[in-house]
Amino acid sequence: MSNNQNNTQAVNFDTLRSLAYTSVSGSYAAIGTPFLHIVRMLCITNDTDGDMLFSLDGVHDQIVLIAGSAKIFDFNTNRTNRDQLFALQENTQFYVRYASMPTKGTVYVECMWGQ
Repeated sequence: MSNNQNNTQAVNFDTLRSLAYTSVSGSYAAIGTPFLHIVRMLCITNDTDGDMLFSLDGVHDQIVLIAGSAKIFDFNTNRTNRDQLFALQENTQFYVRYASMPTKGTVYVECMWGQ
């Protein structure tokens, strides 16, 4: 098997985004800054003791994470068309609010992008 660099894409880890439980309320709060790149992989971790609701528009509940859990999204795995690119767009912002009030911990958003 040859190592063809023309088919290789560099993977970059973006800056960690986080929000401490003391900044999470019943209303949506932004987690860090919007993404500066198209995101290919995403990990959301709820390291609090409360259930959390996440949103991409700051209005609608779109993802739930129960206390002490995480979800990983790999937007390019198992795509049927190799020319397709599934990704979160540049300037995407994550928001969080609690479904049950936390008393400790932090929520995290980690992402990877390629170039």
